[in-house]
Amino acid sequence: MTNKVALITGGTRGIGKAIAKRFAREGYQLVLNYMRKKSDAEQTKNEIEAEYGVEVHLVKANVKEMEQIQALFAEVKERFGRLDVFVSNAASGVLRPLMEIEPTHWDWTMDINSKAYLFAAQEAAKLMEQGGAIVALSSLGSIRVLPNYVTVGVSKAAVEALTRYLAVELAPKGIVVNAVSGGAVDTDALKHFPNREELLSEAAQRNPAGRIVEPEDLAETVYFLCTPAAGMICGQTIIVDGGLSLLC
Repeated sequence: MTNKVALITGGTRGIGKAIAKRFAREGYQLVLNYMRKKSDAEQTKNEIEAEYGVEVHLVKANVKEMEQIQALFAEVKERFGRLDVFVSNAASGVLRPLMEIEPTHWDWTMDINSKAYLFAAQEAAKLMEQGGAIVALSSLGSIRVLPNYVTVGVSKAAVEALTRYLAVELAPKGIVVNAVSGGAVDTDALKHFPNREELLSEAAQRNPAGRIVEPEDLAETVYFLCTPAAGMICGQTIIVDGGLSLLC
């Protein structure tokens, strides 16, 4: 795997960092996109390189902006000349009740969570001349109604729909496209939820698996979908939640 390259947006913390470590464990060279704290990104880079001995290349980019998406993939091409795996993990969103949502809230969330996925996937496909894998991160809010989650939930539903369209169109090129949807995961992103404690408590108490989902649970599924064993899984959204969504 020493020549294989994986690009993970939002790959320096939380779920993205867990995914990065999973691919590093298999010898992938990594391109990790981040948007805010360079010091945190560099800490992740140093940690992964020291532990796994792979190259980690950091690229700061706001995937909301088309020019920055193009610059991100241009840097991948210049540095590695190829791309084998693209994980669309970067996400953001405004958490407010439906009646308080404003047009700017809607545009911000949809641009980062779904529009960026479409156009980044286009750029990724151009670098996958020998085939590859694309995986997007979704959440249960795409199929369930969660408090204050309307903009994010709708954007994630769009992610899952885009996954199906991308999968069918890119399959003849040898590119496998799927999505992974997680239950409540205790990461920094969840701290923005006004009902964070309630979400985590309910998930832990009601989950048939007896615990909440960890970032590593999602990372394992993302990695599996990028292996030959998953070559005939096409356009699916795999739910990783310990069975919580099966309950009424």
